Amino acid sequence: MPMNARIAALEERHAALDRRIGDEDRRPRPDNTELVRLKREKLRLKEEMERLRSGKPH
Repeated sequence: MPMNARIAALEERHAALDRRIGDEDRRPRPDNTELVRLKREKLRLKEEMERLRSGKPH
């Protein structure tokens, strides 16, 4: 997969996680465990996007 396509796919997943976090946070009784899991995954995606953009290896 070309680098730009990989970054675009990660950006889409990142945005979807952001929406899911917002939805969960607006519930009357949000599931804090799920929020933490979603936020960690969102951070992991952000870090991977930054790594790819910088050109650094794994």
